[in-house]
Formats: sequence, structure tokens, C-alpha cells
Amino acid sequence: MALWWFLVISLISSMFSQHAAAPDDSRKSYIVYMGHNDDQSQPSTSSPLHMSMLQKVVGSNVAPGSLVRSYKRSFNGFVARLTDKEAQQMARTEGVVSVFPSRKQKPDTTKSWDFIGFPQQVKRSPLESDVIVGVLDSGIWPESHSFDDKGFGPPPAKWKGSCQVSANFTCNNKIIGAKYYRSDGSFQEGDLRSPRDTDGHGTHTASTAVGGLVSDASLFGLGSGTARGGAPSARLAVYKVCWSNGCEDADILAAFDDAIADGVDIISISLSFPSESYFENSIAIGAFHAMRKGVLTSASAGNRGPELFTVRNYAPWSLSVAASTIDRDFFSQLQLGNNETYKGFSINTSGLKNVPIIYGGDARNTTGSEGSSAGNCFVESLDKNLVKGKIVLCDAVFASNGPISAGAVGLVIPGRDNGERSRIFALPTAFLSTENATKVHIYINSTRSPLASISKSHEATNKLAPFVASFSSRGPNPSSANILKPDLTAPGVFILAAWPPVASISGIEEDKRITAYSILSGTSMSCPHASGAAAYVKSFHPTWSPAAIKSALMTTANPMSAKRNPEAEFAYGAGQVNPLKAPFPGLIYDAVEADYVNFLCGIGYTTEMLQIVTGNSNSSCPEKGPETDGTKPDANYPALVIFASPPRASINHIFNRTVTNVGSRTSTYKANLVSPPGMKVTVTPSVLSFTSLGEKKSYVVRVQGTADENVVGSGSLVWDDGTYQVRSPIVVYVQT
Repeated sequence: MALWWFLVISLISSMFSQHAAAPDDSRKSYIVYMGHNDDQSQPSTSSPLHMSMLQKVVGSNVAPGSLVRSYKRSFNGFVARLTDKEAQQMARTEGVVSVFPSRKQKPDTTKSWDFIGFPQQVKRSPLESDVIVGVLDSGIWPESHSFDDKGFGPPPAKWKGSCQVSANFTCNNKIIGAKYYRSDGSFQEGDLRSPRDTDGHGTHTASTAVGGLVSDASLFGLGSGTARGGAPSARLAVYKVCWSNGCEDADILAAFDDAIADGVDIISISLSFPSESYFENSIAIGAFHAMRKGVLTSASAGNRGPELFTVRNYAPWSLSVAASTIDRDFFSQLQLGNNETYKGFSINTSGLKNVPIIYGGDARNTTGSEGSSAGNCFVESLDKNLVKGKIVLCDAVFASNGPISAGAVGLVIPGRDNGERSRIFALPTAFLSTENATKVHIYINSTRSPLASISKSHEATNKLAPFVASFSSRGPNPSSANILKPDLTAPGVFILAAWPPVASISGIEEDKRITAYSILSGTSMSCPHASGAAAYVKSFHPTWSPAAIKSALMTTANPMSAKRNPEAEFAYGAGQVNPLKAPFPGLIYDAVEADYVNFLCGIGYTTEMLQIVTGNSNSSCPEKGPETDGTKPDANYPALVIFASPPRASINHIFNRTVTNVGSRTSTYKANLVSPPGMKVTVTPSVLSFTSLGEKKSYVVRVQGTADENVVGSGSLVWDDGTYQVRSPIVVYVQT
């Protein structure tokens, strides 16, 4: 009998030990992605299913505290706190597509729209006010004049979203919806539990995309003009996913889940991070399900250039946007006491006249500080008695906090590279080349009372624009090299747009300057330009698919030169966005869900997995045959890219494409070719004749020849009927 009880107790203990609670610090947030939501009419049924799945993995006692959030409006999945071992077990569960950690990421105009040929008086569709742009970012400052709803009627009938109740925040007929997300509940000091933006990034991007017209906007007189978005009559839906310590994958997916179901037409997201697997990337997952519901996702290409293979947001069903310059630049001037002057690259809202200047290394705080720390002007490294009221020469580029806390009134910073943009610092600053900064150091050591003056910045014309900024991430596509990324480029340097009065314009907390408009640079700024252009196209063609809108933007883009950007199409994609031409492309390269499924099959996804993702039992991968002609599924993309590795420098590649007539009812297009160096390109047929709108025609492109290694070979195919010119880049790249 004793033995029998021992066995029973041992068995029970064993059962409980299988689900013994792991220490809380060993758990972290994982996203469990389950593809299509089978019953979107009953979204509440998802949570019991998710809880049941969790109970089987972590045990009934742990599961309630483990489930963080369920996705159930536009796709199926959930966020749970799991150990690494539990995550691996969950990934093996039937019906699960992927399990991956919820990562934390940081976010990647008066003149910019005019510069790309899109004037204030442009022809607009009366349906523009029915277009809804959803912005996933750091929130919104609703009181900004850029979001005034004067002249707007009630939201479109299709809108199903809401304005989340929070203190001192209201929506209007311009901002028709606003929500905030914080799945892990880890609010930091200063975080407002509200869609309100205290960072500035979200307000800036939203106003760039759809902000209304605001005259006399400027940053303390700099960049003065009329601020406006690309689609000023469009509506805005705000989804706050970014906080003071970053933007969580879990929150990004929750926002996509809501935005798609709420009825937005365009999603604009100026965030990016790498992930080779499309279904282990929150933005790629969200954009895929947005595409399935007819919503185009416009996303930033990333700020990790100019190296190759750094591009982000490279899924073929989303629009990836690089950043290029406009014809605006900002300079300041440093004048020393010996009357020598140097050009500074900074955006100063005020200046200094005849102020003492000191080198940080000569003002060391002797209490617990090293000389090198003082030279770099690190916090608490400087002697306040020696620095207060002076301009400080520092060795480090990012050195604002130390001099500010020590009482400095200005900065001289070395290390400015050719092509690097001017930026806003917390103090009047001269950002110099290393050579000129060395001359300043020599001057300081040459006299007992060195003085310097720093001017307020002035605006100058950049005659070389447009070219892609050095910070903008470059292709090729690191996951699917035959899909061109970035897709195109848009203005992303020195963009003036709306700003919250509570946000620091330099990013330094001690910087208390208050402004309603600020100047930023980055692919975060170029993305909303493309989003606004996409909304403009959507207003003319409400029924167009995301692929059709993207095709129109790409094939009408202005070609750019490789002289300033040797990475060519891997820097600027199809070219610089041209919103004025985009609604009238003549022909479009359309794609539907089945095209993307075929693409995913071609890169190794299985029929079983894709059926879960799409919820379609008819989704299947064709049996693989031999690649006799080098073709790969590429979703009827509006660009033709060949990527090869030696010994395949000898190229023989075929592209199959289908175009849809959206121009003139009766038209004949002829193919005009520019072949990449060393290549022979043929098009069959070389003439396409249409007799009706919506008619489709297919053609084949063959590219043959020998390519140089590590050189971007650029060419183009233009279909021309005398009215419309439909351009696709041809790119050949052989990597050693």
C-alpha cells in the first residue's frame, strides 16, 4: 500500500513539475503569429483559443498571467510572456506560423512638396476627404494648426475606429481616431497614457503626410513658408506605438490589427528593423494582412546607409522609401578672435558674439574625471568654473549634455564628414571638419584670451539636389534580392513640419526652446511624403489595389543619376516620387494575394504554412521544376532585378510581366530600352496595343550578357504611347 501511494504522489508531482512556474525574470514577451483570423465576425473567440494554447505550454496556473494581448480583428495571434524553451514548444504547436521575441526599436514641410513638382494649387479629387491615412508612430499633438478640422465634414461612413478616452485629448473631423498601445505596461516617467505626442516624431510625420495648409510656419525664422502635407484634405487616424524607450513589436502588431479593421486606406510607418523571415517581422506581417484588405503600407527604408544590404522593410507587398535631399541647406559661421572664419554645419536658432572659447580637455573636473573624458565633454567631466559662459571645443560629436550641465553657452564639434547633413544641437554650435576643428584648437592655444562668435544659421540653395542622403539605407534586398528595395526615394532632409511645444527640438531634455514647427532629417521624413503621395493617388482611384498604387508611384518616379549615388537603384529605387504624375500612370503592374503567395513559395515557404497565413485551403505551392531560364517568382514587380554570384557573371535571365491599361481606352505602347552595360535586352512583343480600359497584356524580357562584379549595372524599359511613359528600372548586380 505504501508503495502504491508513493507512486501516485510521484506521478502527481511529475505532472505539476512539467508546468512549474519559471522565474519571472526568465520570461520575456514573445509574439505568437497564427496567420488568418478564420472568424473575423466573432473576434472575441480568439482569446479563449489563445488561453487554451498557453495552458498546454505553460500550465493552467501560469497562463492567465502570461497572456499579454490577443490579435483578433484583422489577423490571428497573441503576445505572451514565455521562457525560451516554452517559445520553442509553442512554435511546434499546430496552427502556429511563427514565434519571435517582441523587440524594441527606435523610430528611423514648407518646401519639399514644391521641390518635387507638387505645388499647392495642384488639381485634387473631391474624394480626397474620404481617404484615411493611419500613422503608427509616437502619437499626435492635436492642437497643432496642421490638424485643424475647419471645413471638414463628419468622418467617412466606412470608418469603424474610435478615439480612445484619455485626459485632455479629443479628436475632431481631421483626426478621426486615436489610440495608444503599451502591451507590457512598462510606462516610464513622463509617458502620457494618451495618444498625445510628447516626442515630436509622430506629429512631424503625420503633418508631412496629411497636414493642412499653415502659412508663415518656421523654426525660429528658418525654413519659413507654408507648411502642408501631401493630402491635406485626407483624414488622419493615429496609433501611438512609440514611447520614450522605444517601440515594441507587440504594440506595432496591435496597431496594425486595429488600423486594418478600422478602415484606413494607407498605413504610414516610419520605423524599421531587420528580420530575414517575413513572418518574424511585425511590420511585414501587418503589411501583409493590410495588403489582403486593400491597404498599402508605406514604410521607411532605414537610416543605416550608405553601406549595401542595409535596407529595411523590404517585403514586396509594402512600399520602402529612401531619403533624398531638397534644394535647401543650412549653414552657420564660426569666427575666431583672429578673424579667421569657418563654415559650420548646424541649425542654430540664435547666435553668439565675442564669447570666450575653451578646449574641453583644458577644463577638466579634477574630481574623478580623466583628461580624455573632459576632451570629449562627457557629463560631469568639465569644471563648471572654467566652462560657465563659454564656448567649448569638444572632441566628441555627441557632446551636448556635458557642456550644458557645466554652464557652457556654445559648442564647436569636429568630425563632420562630407555629405553629412546639418543638425540641431541644444546650444549654438559650429559642426566642423576635423581639419578646421584642429585649427580652432591651435588658435585657442595661441592666445591668453581666445574669443569666438557663432552665427545664427542661414538658409542656402543646394544646387546638387536631389541625391540620396548618405544615411539612407541601401539595397540590395537582403532577403529576396530579385525584389528591388528601396522602391523609390522622397524628400527626407531638412523637412519642416508640425511639432509639439513640449518636445525638445534637439532631443536634449535641458533644451527648453518652444516651437510649433521643427526641422528633421531621415527616412522617417521621406516615408510620409510617399504616404501622402499614395493617399493622393487613392483619392483618384479608390478601388485600386496596394500593388496598383505602388506601381503608379514607381513607374512615374523621376529617374535619378548615379553620379552622386554610385549604388544607383540600390540607393534610390525607381527614382524620386512624382505625386503629380502618379495618379495617371497609363499602365500598372498589378498583383494580388495569389502573386505574393507564389513569391513566398519560391523562397521556401510551404503550402501548409501559407494556408494558415491566408486562411485559404486553395493556397498551394506549385511543384518545383528545373530553373532553365533563371526565372523566380517576383510578384509582377514594376522593376527588373538580376542578382547573381560568381561564377554566374554570365547572365541569361527571363522576366514575365503583365500590365493593365488605365490610361487611354485605345492606345499603342512601344518599348524603349536602355540596356545595362555589357547586357543585351530584348522585349517580346515590343508593341502592346489596347482597345479598352482594364485590358491586360503580357510580355517577356530577356537579359543576356556578362556583368562586372560589385558594380550596379543600370538600364530601363519604358513603354511609351506618346502620352504616358511607363518606366521600369533594369538592374544587374553580381556580388563576389
